[in-house]
Amino acid sequence: MSENETRPVMKGLILSGGKGTRLRPITHTGAKQLVPIANRPILAYVVDNLANAGITEVGMIISPETGEEIKETMGDGSEWGVKITYIPQTEPKGLAHAVVVARDFLGDSPFVMYLGDNLIGCRIDKFVDTFNTSGSDAVILLKPVDNPSSFGIAEVAEDGTIVRLVEKPKEPKSNLALVGVYIFSTRIHKAIEEIEPSPRGELEITDAIQRLVTVGAPVQSQVLDTWWLDTGKKDDLLAANTVVLDEWLKRDIKGSVDEESEVTGRVSIAEGAVVKNSTLRGPIVIGKGSVIKDSFVGPYTSIGDGSKVKKSIIEHSVILAGAEIDHVDRLEDSLIGRDARVGKCHNKHKALRLMVGDDSVVEV
Repeated sequence: MSENETRPVMKGLILSGGKGTRLRPITHTGAKQLVPIANRPILAYVVDNLANAGITEVGMIISPETGEEIKETMGDGSEWGVKITYIPQTEPKGLAHAVVVARDFLGDSPFVMYLGDNLIGCRIDKFVDTFNTSGSDAVILLKPVDNPSSFGIAEVAEDGTIVRLVEKPKEPKSNLALVGVYIFSTRIHKAIEEIEPSPRGELEITDAIQRLVTVGAPVQSQVLDTWWLDTGKKDDLLAANTVVLDEWLKRDIKGSVDEESEVTGRVSIAEGAVVKNSTLRGPIVIGKGSVIKDSFVGPYTSIGDGSKVKKSIIEHSVILAGAEIDHVDRLEDSLIGRDARVGKCHNKHKALRLMVGDDSVVEV
């Protein structure tokens, strides 16, 4: 591309397919990308980041199992000032395959590819600027990890140029893992055409990026200096909830709190929520229409819309909409599905750690 040419307007591509097997039983009845972090779907944070980078056209890869729920929740994108185009992917055949499926939508535009269950603690606009000014065909984000053999790993030159990519190396020469945010020129399409499915039968995006490196295309890297979380498992999701509440939550009390209750720290109580004779210690978020009565809700807890907590102690947990926690001596490090019920606990002085699917009943 010559200096006088300008690239077409950048688009966004969010990958929201897959079956969410690592978050079952929650994802038996819903999309993993819609599981709430601080009472907002994970996808909402992803679209936030794209919109803040000035991207207004967003393609969203969806699966047959969860696509309709994602459409219903995310709508046309107008809430964020973007236009969302939904793109069905009948089978999850790899990240690069998702790019193939989205080819018509992407056209001749460069694009940000963003995994819909990943959260990062910074805006991506600075990485988009790097892509636009560097003339690179790809910009990838990296993060040092303690267990590099579990990730796609990048070997990087001193100037940030990618030397080699290796998927889950047995003897890693680097600890820089690929984060689930990538920026590509149209050259990535030809690279994908030139790779073969991996041993697990998928078209790997790491192979496509390696192909760009092999043919001499400029591939640049940026190392994240903030957090990165893949929310695909329960503990990761709870960690994400903790970080978002810790860093982004502001005190905002719109619901009703009686005189017998004590609310300290950064606590967000939505309209229509009721708190009676309870102690709340932030950071906590409580959704619309929820009732907290005769209970203690401790730090890093999110309680979804229409939930009920009675005579219970909860800390460091995510409670989805419509759930009921009743007479539980202590619940911590738990993920409770929509409309689930955890009943009276006779197990004195022992903490429960649960992952309960939607519409379940647990009595202990």
